Amino acid sequence: MTGWFPPLPNPARRLIAVVLAFWLALAGGLALARARRVTVGVLMPAPFADATAELVQQFNRDHRSVQIAVSRGPLDTEALSDLAISSLLLGDAPYDLLLMDVTWTPKYAAAGWLEPLEPLLGDQALAGMAPGAQAGNAFAGHLWRLPLLADMGLLYWRTDLMAAPPRTTTELETIARGLQRRGAVSWGYVWQGRQYEGLSCVFLEVLRGFGGQWLQHDAGQAPQPALQSPEAIAAANWLSGLVRQGITPRAVATVSEAEALQIFGAGEAAFMRNWPYAWRELTRPGSAVAGRVGVAPLVAVPGEQAAATQGSWGFSLLKGSRHPREAAEVLRWFTSEAVGRQLAIRYGYTPVWTSLLEDPSLEAALPLLPALRQGLLHAELRPLTPVYAQLSDALQRQLSALLSDDQPAALAMARAQRQSALILQAAGETP
Repeated sequence: MTGWFPPLPNPARRLIAVVLAFWLALAGGLALARARRVTVGVLMPAPFADATAELVQQFNRDHRSVQIAVSRGPLDTEALSDLAISSLLLGDAPYDLLLMDVTWTPKYAAAGWLEPLEPLLGDQALAGMAPGAQAGNAFAGHLWRLPLLADMGLLYWRTDLMAAPPRTTTELETIARGLQRRGAVSWGYVWQGRQYEGLSCVFLEVLRGFGGQWLQHDAGQAPQPALQSPEAIAAANWLSGLVRQGITPRAVATVSEAEALQIFGAGEAAFMRNWPYAWRELTRPGSAVAGRVGVAPLVAVPGEQAAATQGSWGFSLLKGSRHPREAAEVLRWFTSEAVGRQLAIRYGYTPVWTSLLEDPSLEAALPLLPALRQGLLHAELRPLTPVYAQLSDALQRQLSALLSDDQPAALAMARAQRQSALILQAAGETP
C-alpha cells in the first residue's frame, strides 16, 4: 500500500532521535554563533588598507566572535576626512574606527565625533611608545587616538657625492652649489613646495630650525600666531632664497612628495626632504640611486636643534559605534607590537614602540631604523587646535605666493600672521 512503512524498532527510533537532536543542536549553535559575531567597521586610506589586508585576513581567520571589515578610503588625506565627516554628520556612520592623521584629533574631538579611549583602554595605553609617537593623541584632557605608525620629515643625501651630510643650512647650500657647479647634479635640494599640507610641514621644519614657532603659547594666555617674528621671516626667506639661487628648481611650487622622489630618484638632486616611505622606493632593484643614498636629520641654523614634522596616523573610536568594546579590541590589535613589526619589515613603516625601535633584529631588516629613532626624538607637532586646517591653508597660500611670485618674505609672513590671528579670533581661541 503506497505511503505506508512498517514501524521501526525502538533502538532505531532512539538512534534517529539522537542524530536529529545533534543536528538541531549544531544548527542552533551555528545560528547563535552567527548572532553573536560582531563586525567592526574600519575606514582607512587606500595605502594603509592595502598594507594591512593580509594581516586583517589572518585576524579574521583567528577570531570567531569579532571580524574586521575594512573600507578602503581615498588616497588623498583631505578626501578621506571629508568622507568620514559626511558619514558622521548623517548621524549613522557605518564605521567604528577611523584611521586619522594626527592633525585631525582636536577638530574631531571638539566636534564630539570621537569617544574617549581611557574607559576602554585604561590610562596607560601609550606606555611603552616612543615619546615622539605619544604626542598628538590627547586633547583637552582625554586620549582620543592610538598611533598605528609614526612619520617624520627626513633629509635624504647622496653618499657617492659627499662624505657626510650637512648639519646646517649654510653647509647644505655650500655643498649643493659646489655639486651643481661641477655638473654632478642639476639641482641641489628638492622638497615639497606645492600649495598643500606638505608645504606646511616643510615650513614648520625650517621654522623650528631657525628657532621660531608657528603658535606662541605663553603661560596663562591663549595661543597667538608667531609668523611675523624675525625667525619666521628668516625661515621663509631661506626657502625662497633656495629658489632664487637655483639650488631648488622654480617648479618646486608644483612639487609634492611623489615629484620630489622622482627627481631625487633619477639622480638629479643632491638632497631631498621626504618621509620614511621614500627609502624603500630609492633602494628597490633598478633604482638609479640604489646603494648611494643616506638618511640624516634635517638641517638647522647654527645653535638651533633641527626638528622634523611629526606626521603619524592612528586609530580613533567614532561616536555612536555599536560595538565599542569589540572596536577597542581591534584597535589594540592594530596598534600592537606584533602588527607594528610586520608593517616595518614589509613596508618600512616607522614603528611606535620603543622596543621595536631599539630591536637589533628589526634594524637588520630595516637599516633606516636608527634614523627613524633619531627623528622621533626631535619630532615637532603641528598646532593642536580644532582650526588647524584653516591655519594651514592660510599659511600655504602665502608661502605659495612667496615661491611663485617672488614677493618679499616679510610681506608674506605679515599676511599669514594677520589671517591666522583672524582665524583664531573667530574660533574663540584668542582674546
